[in-house]
Formats: sequence, structure tokens, C-alpha cells
Amino acid sequence: MTLFWFILFIAAAALELATLAMVSIWFAVGALAAMLCSILGAGELLQLIVFALCSMVTLILFKIKGEKITRAHSVPTNADRVIGRKGRVIKAIDNGLEEGLVLVDGQEWTARAESKAGTVPEGEFVIVKRIDGVKLIVERIVKAETPEDGVSDCGKQD
Repeated sequence: MTLFWFILFIAAAALELATLAMVSIWFAVGALAAMLCSILGAGELLQLIVFALCSMVTLILFKIKGEKITRAHSVPTNADRVIGRKGRVIKAIDNGLEEGLVLVDGQEWTARAESKAGTVPEGEFVIVKRIDGVKLIVERIVKAETPEDGVSDCGKQD
């Protein structure tokens, strides 16, 4: 069984090195632990139990640590900066036709309306609620905005 665990360890480690996607590292650790049990003379059932337990514990630890690392290094993109910003519809938004363009901070964005009606006429002002892929999800601003609100040009650069 030692040879089996060694081959499994090499295969799992090679797969991990090839993908770097954290898909098999826990199996490599489990195989290494089971191989050690095999060298020490443990029975096959114990080796399988050690393999399974070590693989599961390693998976859980990597997931916990990975989530902490991922959250700690999460950096908002420039696109995230438009969330909460005001913009002007430059091509009518129609969710049914999957059309619509919005000008926010001098940049054109494909947009969809957040409302169930799913339409916002050209020239209306909107606020960006979130980003879905490469589309802004916007909500129509109902009250008439004035230039003092800072939305008359929506950041358009002349």
C-alpha cells in the first residue's frame, strides 16, 4: 500500500502544481499521512481512515484560512466606485429589449433598470445601485435634480 499512497501523493501534488487552484492539495496531505501509516505497519482500514480524516481536516483548514486571506486582500476595483453615484441616461433603458446606456463620471456604461417596469427614458437621472457583470443596475431618480445636486453633467468631461 505504501506505493499506492506514494503514487496518489505525487499525482495530487502534480495536479495542484499544474492548476494552482487548491483542488487537490488536501488529498496530497491525506496520502502523505496514509503513506506514513503504511510505513509504520498500520492496516489498510486504518490507512484509509487516516487518509480521509487528514484530507477533510486539511480541506476545512484551507477553506477557513483561504476565506480570511481572500477577504483581507479584497480590493475594490475602479468600477466599484460608481456604486451610489448619479448618472444620466443617454440611451433609453429597456430591460425587455436589453438596451440602455448611462453616463456616469464621464464614462458610458451599459445599464439595466432595477425596477420591475424595467424602463427609464433617455435624459432621466439615475443612481447606480450595483454592478452585475459589466452592466450597471440603476434606479431612476424621481424628483427633479438641480445643478446644485451635482448631477447636471454627471461628471462629463468637456
